[in-house]
Amino acid sequence: MKPYVIGIDLGTGSAKALAISTEGSVVDSAQQSYPTLQPAPGHQEQDVRDIENAFIYCISTLTQRLGYPPEAIALSSAMHSLIPLDANHTPLSHAIIWADNRSAVIARELHDSPIGQSLYEQTGTPLHPMSPLCKLQWLHENKRDIFERAAKFVSIKEYLWFQLFQTYEVDYSIASASGLMDIQKIQWHNKALELAHIRSQQLSTLKAPTHSRTISNDDLRVQLGVSTSTLFMIGSSDGCLASIGSFVNEPGSVALTIGTSSAIRVIRPRPVLNFSAMIFNYLLDEKTYVCGGPSNNGGHALKWYAETLRGMKLESMADYQSLLNEINQSTPASNGLVFLPYVLGERAPVWNSEACGVFFGMRAHHRPADFTRAVVEGISTALYDIASHMMEAGLEITKVNVSGGFIHSAEWLQLLADLFGKRISLVGTSDASAYGAGMLALRKTGAIADFDELHPGEERSFSPDPTYMSAYRELFLRYRDIYKATRHLMV
Repeated sequence: MKPYVIGIDLGTGSAKALAISTEGSVVDSAQQSYPTLQPAPGHQEQDVRDIENAFIYCISTLTQRLGYPPEAIALSSAMHSLIPLDANHTPLSHAIIWADNRSAVIARELHDSPIGQSLYEQTGTPLHPMSPLCKLQWLHENKRDIFERAAKFVSIKEYLWFQLFQTYEVDYSIASASGLMDIQKIQWHNKALELAHIRSQQLSTLKAPTHSRTISNDDLRVQLGVSTSTLFMIGSSDGCLASIGSFVNEPGSVALTIGTSSAIRVIRPRPVLNFSAMIFNYLLDEKTYVCGGPSNNGGHALKWYAETLRGMKLESMADYQSLLNEINQSTPASNGLVFLPYVLGERAPVWNSEACGVFFGMRAHHRPADFTRAVVEGISTALYDIASHMMEAGLEITKVNVSGGFIHSAEWLQLLADLFGKRISLVGTSDASAYGAGMLALRKTGAIADFDELHPGEERSFSPDPTYMSAYRELFLRYRDIYKATRHLMV
């Protein structure tokens, strides 16, 4: 029996687990989806039981298929979720996830307050409704009964960790994305706690990503198919681990991920602070920061367009690829059609929860393929907008390593190369967060001494076509001008 580890990512739309050999190859995978609930406009929630069941399904499926337990399991999860728990550890509400916008007014007021900039610089978390800090203030003001009954406030991963080990612990990265942690001192931030109206005792104990435990509950061990010696690592956030799984340790390399949402990230030894663009700075470990910007609108915007405006069903990657094939039936810059992809509001770099989607420049000659290309260009231009602010803050970008559900679309990848004017590289798995978690587990077990040992080299690369770069430069300038001209109308 060859030893293996598991990296599992609790993402926005599903849990994904990879079984990885000690040589770094993916030997099996499992995935289970769960829904996002929208009980009111701007509200985005998930049932933690769905996520817990998906976690159990993915781990047990892999151990059953392989027939023996892994040496270690490392966890990744989406950031910014919040769950109030009562004294009996029972959720008082669904998990409020990153896409929730109910605290938009609170976030805006906090951003504009005298302490807004210092709070951002000390916590590294943008002042936005995604932040648990803002969610806590909203609960205090609008759901006082729930707020006062809560003994603990935790993330999705912390809730799951408690179900496994009956203790409240949180990794540095999830904590540093809460707006409640001092990223320099690696401790809960007193002023943030005061603003949130909570005590540090209501939060979990901070732990490094390599922190591990073993399961003592016999029934749970059997259910998962693990042994008494299987290490469970607390791991990190999906963003930090996607950066590791995308191999962006070398200077000038950035990780670009397009899943349900999307993001651009770099790994740095120090925070990169820019209050105007609110570049995030999340702590991986004591010496490593993952800096960048997230966009709300990745694959979600494409799915919205296809299902709402085109009446198409996107249920498989083949369905997506069929839609994306339309890109080649249009021209770069979509024959003058521009799309602002803000159907879920937007985070970086505009940080406007009230931003909305816009098709601009529609004329009688436009055809469905032009709209499809404009949507993909809009999603991609939103990412380039983040990258441009990162470069303005002094970060050099020479190469872009991509991951996520759309990395197999050659049309989209070539479009990105032409828009960014940089080489776009595929390096390894599309599930970079789960793979990054597996890399942590391999290093913990001693299978590897350093992450670079697993660097697979480029699977494919796409170089920019100079013929189209000027068209995309003009598109980017129009994109920014359209947003500036319409943002005051977005309410």
